[in-house]
Amino acid sequence: MRTRHVNLLITLIAVVLFSFSCFCISRMTQTSNQLTNCRNHISEFKESILRLKNKTERNRQELLNAFKEMKLDISEKERDAQNAVEKKVNASDTNETVSDAFEVLKFFFPHLRKVDRIYPDVIMGREKTGVTFALGISTVNRGNYSYLKQTLTSILSRMTLPEEKDSVVIVSIADSNENYVKSVVDMITKKFKRQVTSGSLEVISIPAYFYPNISHAARSTDDSEKLESWRIKQVLDFCFLMLYAQPKAMYYLQLEDDILANKMYLTKITDFVHNITSNNWLYIEFSVLGFIGKLFKSEDLTDFVRFFLMFYKDKPIDLLLGDIFLVKMCTPGEALEKCIERNKHIRIRYKPSLFQHVGIQSSYPGREQYFKEI
Repeated sequence: MRTRHVNLLITLIAVVLFSFSCFCISRMTQTSNQLTNCRNHISEFKESILRLKNKTERNRQELLNAFKEMKLDISEKERDAQNAVEKKVNASDTNETVSDAFEVLKFFFPHLRKVDRIYPDVIMGREKTGVTFALGISTVNRGNYSYLKQTLTSILSRMTLPEEKDSVVIVSIADSNENYVKSVVDMITKKFKRQVTSGSLEVISIPAYFYPNISHAARSTDDSEKLESWRIKQVLDFCFLMLYAQPKAMYYLQLEDDILANKMYLTKITDFVHNITSNNWLYIEFSVLGFIGKLFKSEDLTDFVRFFLMFYKDKPIDLLLGDIFLVKMCTPGEALEKCIERNKHIRIRYKPSLFQHVGIQSSYPGREQYFKEI
């Protein structure tokens, strides 16, 4: 009986152990399946994250591309606007709107007769016309010295806004040095951007083919020949600038690149001109120094240029200006001394001077000058 009970107990324990083993195996299988599912979920999560990352990267790239396209579009529009302000006009340009004022040069310089159309190499500005005043400034490289920024600041800052709208300041670069041309254009673009954009300030560059063959004098070791070459070129520089300015305005005011203007100078010039009772004046001097501050009627500029070109090899331009005054004002048969004495009383000069010369380093290499208005 006891043995039977023992066997029954062992059988029961075996059944319990078997059931427990089955339960454990089942639980382990279930846990393994759960772990597998968890790994699958983790893998799917990683793939989702990767897809999201890739999508984010694509969106970022698309956004960058969109920004690049916008930037490119803005740059193109800025270039288009700049091209409207700054453009290069070649001598072969056949645009009928280009002025024929330079054609007079072909009469005096045979080498220009082969050129189809004479015009500046570079124009920066809006080619403003129909204004009252054109102010011309010729500039050349003075080495380590430059007064142009100071001069332009003085000229432009001492205009009223209405005067600025009714005027155009023309800077003529009479120098073939490309670095100097670029430095002038860069300086003006940065410092006087508003005036360039509005059309109140222009920059031109005189083409090298314009000048007759005077290079032999410039290369000479003789200082007198070098000085003569410099004086000849200076006359030609002014002539080219005057021809360019002639169709733009009613009056032309000749300045230089190393001067300062008095306050309200343009207001005073306007008032003075309007108060002159006769319109038969030849030119008005608002400074007695050299060629500074000379005001001309634009309709007379071509005649002045013709006279200057007839004698450009003989005298500096300020002395030629005095000669044309005598030619115009002296009557036939009148003694020269009497004419000169009479013209002292009719030559129109404004006092005090509205412009002061400040440049010490001359445009002639190595020369210093200390000319001041008294």
